[in-house]
Amino acid sequence: MTDAQKTRVDAAQQRYAQWLAVGSRFGLAVLVASFAAYVAGWIAPLVPLDQLPTLWNQPVAQYLKTTGQPTGWGWLALLHRGDVLNLVGIALLASCSLPCLLAVLPLYARARDRAFVAICALEVVVLVFAASGIIGGGH
Repeated sequence: MTDAQKTRVDAAQQRYAQWLAVGSRFGLAVLVASFAAYVAGWIAPLVPLDQLPTLWNQPVAQYLKTTGQPTGWGWLALLHRGDVLNLVGIALLASCSLPCLLAVLPLYARARDRAFVAICALEVVVLVFAASGIIGGGH
């Protein structure tokens, strides 16, 4: 590996790591804040905290029917509920790699590193496709 290649790889790794650090810290902060708001009762939950122990033993279909909890991306309509708001932090943490990949893509493109451009682009497509819920019904 030449010095120029090593520098390019190091720059991409640094950028990816920086974006990942920011994204994961932000996602964790949102998760902790939303959980604190839920437990403290600052935001009304969809399912009251005291009812959860009686619902946890139900099959998923029954739990969803009883609580009115949506499947797939339906949770976005219920962000005003404390227990559903927690999913924002989880979604942010789960999607941290997407902005990281998009951040390193220009570095590889400028270096004309077609293999890494293709790999990053394909990973972005796969992540977006997986998050869409098209396959698997979005449960």
